[in-house]
Amino acid sequence: MIELNEVTKRFGAEPVAVTALDSATLRVAQGEFVVVLGPSGSGKTTLLNLVGALDVPTSGSIRVAGKDVHSLSRKELFAFRRSTVSFVFQSFNIFPGLTALENVRFGMDAALNHDGDPQAVLDSVGLGTRVDAFPHELSGGEQQRVAIARALATGNPVLLADEPTGELDFGTGVQILRLLQEQAGNGRAVLVVTHNREISRIADRVVELSSGRIVSDGPPSGGKADVSELSW
Repeated sequence: MIELNEVTKRFGAEPVAVTALDSATLRVAQGEFVVVLGPSGSGKTTLLNLVGALDVPTSGSIRVAGKDVHSLSRKELFAFRRSTVSFVFQSFNIFPGLTALENVRFGMDAALNHDGDPQAVLDSVGLGTRVDAFPHELSGGEQQRVAIARALATGNPVLLADEPTGELDFGTGVQILRLLQEQAGNGRAVLVVTHNREISRIADRVVELSSGRIVSDGPPSGGKADVSELSW
């Protein structure tokens, strides 16, 4: 579902160019839950933005759902982002003038998903009683859950999440991770980037980044854990 081949991303011009991602090769299959693990500045968010066609690589190729995303026209890119990839941004990116329910419904409408139930999705992230609240009336953790609900509601086959538990308390974080696992179980390719090593224990595969390079790619050390075994 996701294929990166020798992908490099540099920012700026020589001789002061910064290499954010260096010759990265990665595969994520349909139904796979993959965690990209690394400290701040390791290239995690850059990788996510490249996969989601929010940025373009300096070199290398990227295919998502069978499409060479960086050869697409502007119109094709719009359709790709609408129907193929859903983002959970670290900065939330929810609309301040819409309620929680309206934010989720907007995501569904943008993805042309007319069969989903925004109320049910908000129930699943613990916001069933906050559907009419505007973002300024929600805590940071609640806003993060609205953003996650909006991404889940699209039904798109690829789900990209940037530190999805970063603003959440432990109990809610575990709830969200269980939901993300369920999305993979339902056939979506789920790619999560985080600095939290504990989260990587529940992944099908863990990809470690250091200074823009993939330094390891394999199953969790010690075997895959259940969400109920996590602690932080």
